[in-house]
Amino acid sequence: MQSIASTFRRFYVAIPGPALVARENSTPRAVRLRRLRKGTKFTKSDLTPTDRARYERLKAKGELGRPGKEMSASQWIKSVNDRRSRVRGFRQQTTSEGVEETSVVGQKIYLPNIIFRLVRNQTPPGKPYNPFEATFRVPLSITKTDIRSYLLSVYGVKTTYIRTDIYRSPLHRTATGSYTTKSHKTYKRAVVGLVDPFYYPLRVEDMEPKEKEDREKWIEEKFGIKQTEWQQKYELLRLTRSDSRNSPGWKWRGPLVANRAQILKLVAERRANREGLVTSRVHEWQEKRMNNEPIVIPAKSPKPTSDEAKV
Repeated sequence: MQSIASTFRRFYVAIPGPALVARENSTPRAVRLRRLRKGTKFTKSDLTPTDRARYERLKAKGELGRPGKEMSASQWIKSVNDRRSRVRGFRQQTTSEGVEETSVVGQKIYLPNIIFRLVRNQTPPGKPYNPFEATFRVPLSITKTDIRSYLLSVYGVKTTYIRTDIYRSPLHRTATGSYTTKSHKTYKRAVVGLVDPFYYPLRVEDMEPKEKEDREKWIEEKFGIKQTEWQQKYELLRLTRSDSRNSPGWKWRGPLVANRAQILKLVAERRANREGLVTSRVHEWQEKRMNNEPIVIPAKSPKPTSDEAKV
């Protein structure tokens, strides 16, 4: 059973083989055809095919140093990444008191008031998770250029391709009989290709039993989801009680009144009361027999007739 579960569990670990396969399969078809014509294929390296072509072009121009002492590919990409990630717009200056401080060069830049929601990639069970892709939910007015610029300028995330599609809200019937959509349920999905891999945290259902138990315990301690659900059920039952508003002495009889444990408890209590009553009556009759006293069984009161009931 464990082997079957592990087969359908998604690959979230940093496995080089499945990660490269997932990245190669997610590459746009036009890019794959172009690489096929050129005879290039993505391998496990610090350089993407675009960076590799740029490195070869600069090397042919002689811009990477003297012949025989050119920069290696790893040295060149390291210098490029350092230049890309350097902090811009700041400078060190000395005040009149002789203290050095960092000042901002130029004017302030205000970021747009938009929300990028990072969600998990769609990965079928048993398939490798693609760490070179990221999925976002963005507003409908955002374009691919906006997404690329936003990720690079705010988070320093380098992208290779961007695919977008729009999810339309289902139609809902209004009171007038017409149909309309709900704007808050309509969004645009953007699938972004990443240069550096990013692994989304594991799903709870894909974790090992021990790890899953620890995760659920941590979530309950931090957020109290189950406690909140119990409080909601309690308040709902309390408000739906017919006599809860008029009866100040109303008391809660248990977490769930109609559950199986509560019903069995009530049945056991009634059975114990009935058996106790029968046992006490038997002892009473035995004592009367020992004392030669008559045993009188009270007769049941007759049911009233229709005429007596009317009176």
